[in-house]
Amino acid sequence: MSDGRAWEGNIKARLYERVRERGYDSLTAFAEARPTASLLALADELGPDDIAAVQVFSGLVAEAERSRKVTRLVRGQLVRELAEALPNGWPAVLDDDKRLKVAVALGRWTAYTPETHKRRVKQARAALRATPPPPGWLPRGPDDELLLTLLPDEEA
Repeated sequence: MSDGRAWEGNIKARLYERVRERGYDSLTAFAEARPTASLLALADELGPDDIAAVQVFSGLVAEAERSRKVTRLVRGQLVRELAEALPNGWPAVLDDDKRLKVAVALGRWTAYTPETHKRRVKQARAALRATPPPPGWLPRGPDDELLLTLLPDEEA
């Protein structure tokens, strides 16, 4: 976790230098090679003392907007949140503890969703609540079949 140095100097240059050092042409390629890693884990891998998770996400959003793949990014962020909150997959029974974990994952997902996609994410959340996925479901990437039905690509 960053100790405050993340906000010093040229943040973008540092972020992309670290990504290139690891053999990737883009932050998106780096993140997609680790589809279940949290934003914090990605930031820690790039620079535990001088890269913050919010910087990673900001860079991912910028790249997604340029490539017109924001919906894919949004699906990918749900994968990250579910992997962190529900490492054993979607619960078979939603007792109080599991319901809280699902709510936290979906709430964090919504918080990380760009404003342009908030409405679609709210609809997807409602669909997940109305018709829960099968027990144990845990998407491993943004191209998961169920995720694609919840949030199909619509960008031009």
